[in-house]
Amino acid sequence: MQILLSALILVACLSNYVLGSAIPQHARRQPVLPAPQLITLPLKRLQTMPRDIHPQMLMQQYINHASKRLARMTGREEPSEHQLRSEIHKRLYLLDGGSAPSPSSSFKDGNTRLGMAVAHGHGKQSSEGMVNNGTTMPGNTTAPGNATSSGDPATSGNSTGISPVDIQAANNGGLTPANPPTTNNSLGLAIEANDVAYIATIQIGTPAQDFRILMDSGSADFWVGSENCQSSAGGGCGNHTFLGSQSSSSFVSSTTQFQVTYGSGAVQGTLCQDQVGIAGLTLNNHTFGVATAETPQFANSSVPFDGLMGLAQSTLSQQNVSTPVESLASNGLIPAAITSFKISRLSDQLNDGEVTFGGLDSSKFVANTLITIPNVNQHGFWEGAIDAVSINGADSGLTGRTAILDTGTTVMVIPPGDAQQLMQGLGGTCDTQQCTLPCTANSSLALSFGGSSFSINPSDLLILPIQPNNPTGDCVAGIQPQQIGTPTQWLVGDVFLKNAYFSTDVGNNSISLAKLSAP
Repeated sequence: MQILLSALILVACLSNYVLGSAIPQHARRQPVLPAPQLITLPLKRLQTMPRDIHPQMLMQQYINHASKRLARMTGREEPSEHQLRSEIHKRLYLLDGGSAPSPSSSFKDGNTRLGMAVAHGHGKQSSEGMVNNGTTMPGNTTAPGNATSSGDPATSGNSTGISPVDIQAANNGGLTPANPPTTNNSLGLAIEANDVAYIATIQIGTPAQDFRILMDSGSADFWVGSENCQSSAGGGCGNHTFLGSQSSSSFVSSTTQFQVTYGSGAVQGTLCQDQVGIAGLTLNNHTFGVATAETPQFANSSVPFDGLMGLAQSTLSQQNVSTPVESLASNGLIPAAITSFKISRLSDQLNDGEVTFGGLDSSKFVANTLITIPNVNQHGFWEGAIDAVSINGADSGLTGRTAILDTGTTVMVIPPGDAQQLMQGLGGTCDTQQCTLPCTANSSLALSFGGSSFSINPSDLLILPIQPNNPTGDCVAGIQPQQIGTPTQWLVGDVFLKNAYFSTDVGNNSISLAKLSAP
């Protein structure tokens, strides 16, 4: 009996071994992974920090954000926290006396923003050749030859230095409202602080609520704060408009999680469905995110927006859903997944910023200057080849560069060697740590795309005075040195985009630019 029992046990063990060995490795029970955790970057969004800080330190924090983010985007090793802190320490020695100025002479935080999201996976291949961007929205057609609203750099004087309007906005923050849009399917873009970012108002839920949304061509996720949102610093998510079942009868929650890390801040939450109204167009049961956790860069009450709409290609999306413009097109509400931007300048006091969905607003640009180029980025960002870079009308000699065009980024961040070459021609100074220009600088910088040159207004190359009480002294430049991608890759934000009409086309994987019409 004992022998029989032993034999049965042996057979059972052998059977279990054989069956277990026969199960494919991928079909075996896998360990349960922990839920994704919110990643909080150590450098806070500058505007929301309560302490005073020197503008040069603000700029180094911004460059650190860009360096870390684009390293992730391109699959390179991120700089270590020690290296990032070292860059901050080096910049301290560039200040007069080797230390930061007294709090009474400092600006409030928040003079730059980085909107690009961290890329994951692979994007679409770039298209071949030149294609037309498609639909032009109805508007007041501009006759060829009109001057651009950015002015002629050869004649634009700057003897008074930084505009008092910009200095006041940098101190006060908040939003400058936009004028009503001039064409259909469009939203006005309010200006955050001194041209830091651009915000539109949309409607979500039943009954519809207004949400202020940052429009970002450098990411592909759309989210707003949840009714149960919590800040990673503790407490709620500030004085914002939130979404959930208590405020919207059409809100449908899910258990699908998402998280997005930006150059300045991060959010985590779940996907949902609800009614979304964009410029009079309604997306029924649209899928997007509600953030249940936000870092202070988004959760603080001083942040003037309630969420963010990514308008890059959905191949970049952390939520793995279509962007709003792609959904508008697939639902037949607009002719094509085209997003067009007219970025305004606070000091002009025109407040004519606008984002148009489905086409271009012909009243905003000179028709015969419109060019279209292929998108060369394979991750879902909008990146175009730069034909030439000129300074005061002369070729700089820089060739083979590309520009990631991002409405959510305030300045231009380019490799140190390129930055030094540009600053030398512009009459400024630049080392591996910082670039500065005289606040009265009047030199012209132009980037060429698709055979057309686009000049940058000299005032856009100046962020804020290094000494806040001296608006005609030296200024932090709108171009800063840092290799955050390949040696030929530039991150080009609103410093340039305020000087061109900018349009993206998902279907054709292309970018269009045109010179601005006269106001």
